[in-house]
Amino acid sequence: MSKTAFPPGFLWGSASAAYQVEGAYQADGKGPSIWDLWVQIPGKTYNGTNGNIAADHYHRYREDVQLMKEAGLKAYRFSVAWTRLFPRGRGEVNPAGLEFYTNLIRLLKENDIEPVVTLYHWDLPQALQDEYGGWESRRIIDDFLAFARTCFDAFSPQVQYWIVLNEPNIFTQLGYLEALHPPGKSDLRAFLQTYHHTALVHAAVVKMFKDNGYPGRIGSSIAFTPAYAASEDPRDLRALELYYATGPWWFMDIYHRGTYPNLGQLLYSQAQAAPEVTEEDRELLTQGAGLTDFIGINYYQTAMVARADSSAQGQQRWYRTVPNPNVRYTDWNWAIDPDGLRYGLVQLHQRYQLPVLISENGLGAYDKLEADGVHDDYRIDFLRRHIRACHQAITQGVQLLGYCTWSFTDLFSWLNGYDKRYGLVHVDFESGSLQRSKKDSFYWYRQVIASNGANCLNGGGE
Repeated sequence: MSKTAFPPGFLWGSASAAYQVEGAYQADGKGPSIWDLWVQIPGKTYNGTNGNIAADHYHRYREDVQLMKEAGLKAYRFSVAWTRLFPRGRGEVNPAGLEFYTNLIRLLKENDIEPVVTLYHWDLPQALQDEYGGWESRRIIDDFLAFARTCFDAFSPQVQYWIVLNEPNIFTQLGYLEALHPPGKSDLRAFLQTYHHTALVHAAVVKMFKDNGYPGRIGSSIAFTPAYAASEDPRDLRALELYYATGPWWFMDIYHRGTYPNLGQLLYSQAQAAPEVTEEDRELLTQGAGLTDFIGINYYQTAMVARADSSAQGQQRWYRTVPNPNVRYTDWNWAIDPDGLRYGLVQLHQRYQLPVLISENGLGAYDKLEADGVHDDYRIDFLRRHIRACHQAITQGVQLLGYCTWSFTDLFSWLNGYDKRYGLVHVDFESGSLQRSKKDSFYWYRQVIASNGANCLNGGGE
């Protein structure tokens, strides 16, 4: 492994999600998703913001792809809006929706940008939510399979990388435990059961993909938050073990081993919240785990955990999170920990022995557009340090397929509206013009890609 560059063919990319970037929420036959209705409920989103227009990528994708080409992107990770293809979740395909994604993929390929297609990034058809509770029902499996097959048939072999689900641990937790996302419920067992259904969907889709001989690689992307014990005190070390058993390994093992960790099963059973798992589930999950090609992760931060307060409720009975004095924090109190990415990647390699694709990593910040552009040196520093951590992980044996910044353009943040910006490209939401402006990080990342990482590793672009 070169000390000055990344492997040949490394996927230097950037990412988005349909609801957060496309806009055009009622255009050309698109049906309503759960997010289209959720944002209409007063108090559910930051200052009443929504993705009705967002960055209007649906109408401006040609401009955005040209910017991607100028940046030198090797990959663009985006999601398909289920309700653009099936306005009510199933039935006849909507030709206009199919045409949009066909044209986007074709344009990416023409510009030597690899499309990395996410099938689901949180925008469930409202019709399926109304009919049977969406992710709360096993009926979601057959409807998702039909949607996935439509995408595979339409977009293969132009697409070589598929992500079935984006952050299933986050949308189930925020939707069914913390009541911050649709459908706004708060029930530990509902959270764990819906997460189990996501694992069944992942396994069923992967199996169908392989059984039908579609070309390419397939996996899912899980939000991964490695953690440290607050001290060497045995009680803190035990808290760390409990954190992984009920958190990261609980989420990862069912996708990549086909089973839940024993300790996690014990704890959730004692809490009378463990999901229902049938023999048929176990067979499907084992098959899916054996056929999955890579682990997708979205990495933003680490956690620090300590022994729990004995009077606490819920998961806090097992551990509590505490501030980490060794790292800095973002404006949104997220730990900035590049070495945590290296540490986490090595953990994944040791546990699962699968290639990894970093499908999201980035810094949310209050960017300011000056007369001469956006000078986001803080984002450059964040990305540089995390890219160096990626390289260190590779030298430690991790097979890393690619790295996607979140995000390419500024977009709608689920919980923070348009104040929290992640993009390499500034979007003028304030005036409504949606004018694109390249930030300093855009030019810096272009240099990194052009040198296959050598510029970043050797101190270039400082």
